[in-house]
Order: sequence, then structure tokens, then C-alpha cells
Amino acid sequence: MDALLLRLHIETACRRGGALALRVRDLDPEQCLILLREKGNMHRWQPVSPTLMAHLRRHAHARGAHDPESPALRYSNGRPLTARRYNHLWERIGEHVESVHTQGISTHWLRHTTLTWVERSFGYAVARAYAGHSTATTNRYGVTATYVRASVNEVAEALSALSGEVHPLAPQAEFTESSFAVAD
Repeated sequence: MDALLLRLHIETACRRGGALALRVRDLDPEQCLILLREKGNMHRWQPVSPTLMAHLRRHAHARGAHDPESPALRYSNGRPLTARRYNHLWERIGEHVESVHTQGISTHWLRHTTLTWVERSFGYAVARAYAGHSTATTNRYGVTATYVRASVNEVAEALSALSGEVHPLAPQAEFTESSFAVAD
């Protein structure tokens, strides 16, 4: 469960609330997309690697999430995951990794790190789409940001580079050892 949560947040840069709101019906295995419902009533289809999709589906099924409306992430007893799981996860990691406490590493830190890498590697528009940020015209980056948009295909391309896996919606590209690949 811990590895699944960490990989979900590293690959998608989703917020805790988006992960906790994930339902079985939100998993689209054909396109390797998950529907994230996050703060501000924002909904977005986020690309995930085929490996993560397989693990999410297997996890949900094995833990009793058979109804399409059922939460996908569950404890071993079948109950839906809660925010307490995250608190406990970071407490346990902090017992073994000092920098978790000293540097404030958390789920939000994973989001920030992934989005920083996406922005540096693929540009502002892709990072904004990857993060699920609004494309509203009023923002601190001025009017130009209104015209800078990225498609789900560009987000999938960034995910492919991050995970080292081919994504069905991404333009096919060669990956190098320097890719920020997430291990299984």
C-alpha cells in the first residue's frame, strides 16, 4: 500500500484529496488515465503508467472495490483509505529517514518535486496541466499564461519520460538513462 501511494503521488503529482476521492470508475485502463477530483471542484484526467494502472486495479479488486462507485484505495480490511494513512505513512518513513522531518518531506513535497521536474523538462504549460491548475485568465503570470496550454498528450509524454514507460496517449520518444524513471 505504501509503495502504491508513493508511486501514485510521484507519477501524478496529485493532492491527497485527489487520491482519496479516486473511485473504481475513475480508472481508464485502455487510455491509462485516472480521473482526479481535487480542490476547487476541479476534475481532470491524468495519465498514469501502465504499471501504476495495473497495480491500482489489482489493489482495488483485491481489497473488495467491485462497485464502480467504490473508493479504489483501501486498507487491507477493505475499508476506504483515510487521510490518517498519510499521517501514519510519513511518521513511519520519518523513523528511518531523518530528512523527512528536517526538510518537511510530505505528500505535498512529492507533488512539488514532480511538478518542478516536469516544468524544467517540458515547460510551464505542461507543468500547469500536469498539476491540474486552472487556465483562468486572472493569475499572477499575466495574460500570456492564458494562451499557454498543454494537451493530455503532452502530459502523457512527460509521464512517459518520468516513468520510463510508453503511454498510449504519448507521442513515442526515446528515453535515456537520465530520465527521472520511477522504479517498480
